[in-house]
Amino acid sequence: MSFVSVIMPYFKKESYIEESIKSILSQSYQNFEILIIDDEISDQSSKILKNILNLDKRIKLIVNKKNLGAGKSRNEGIKLAKGKYIAFCDCDDLWQASKLETQIKFMNDTNISFSFTGYEIIGNNGKKIGYRKAEKIIDFKKLKRSCDIGLSTVILKKSLLNDNDCEFAELKTKEDYVFWLKLAKKNIMLFGLNKNLSYWRKSKNSLSSSTFQKLV
Repeated sequence: MSFVSVIMPYFKKESYIEESIKSILSQSYQNFEILIIDDEISDQSSKILKNILNLDKRIKLIVNKKNLGAGKSRNEGIKLAKGKYIAFCDCDDLWQASKLETQIKFMNDTNISFSFTGYEIIGNNGKKIGYRKAEKIIDFKKLKRSCDIGLSTVILKKSLLNDNDCEFAELKTKEDYVFWLKLAKKNIMLFGLNKNLSYWRKSKNSLSSSTFQKLV
């Protein structure tokens, strides 16, 4: 059974993180570690995350020396990850209990290096807002038109990240989108599994088209 490292940057998500962590701990697939990166670096975050550590011995805490942003914090987590596979989950998103089992089986059976899934969109109150389907295959041309890949649905092989250029950018938002674009530009195929295995909590962050054009 392949080992999975779940990367979770933390910044002012005290209302949601325990629920997010418990959705991971409740997985039918149990061979994983959770790496939480404290990017808030405050007395409040220290208190909250120390309590979270008590939930399970597989949870590990990385404390940034300074605020790095979500993308760079994920890079710090990836450096210390021990898994063959890397999974991402934001601290306000949720997973279905079958997510890891279903997705890892899909990747092993098809021998692919990057997968994502469909996901349900929820509001701050947890109520359903919408649903995003997952296309079977997304290449660079298709991805450049629109990012339909939810960060908290993605699992990839750590071996993809051996290239120093394959890391999250230092951006305030949509750093995940830019990362997927980097991978797709290297002709890495991004495979979708059209099953609802995650819940993405909608935020107001967006990347302007002018900023996006500079990045790609």
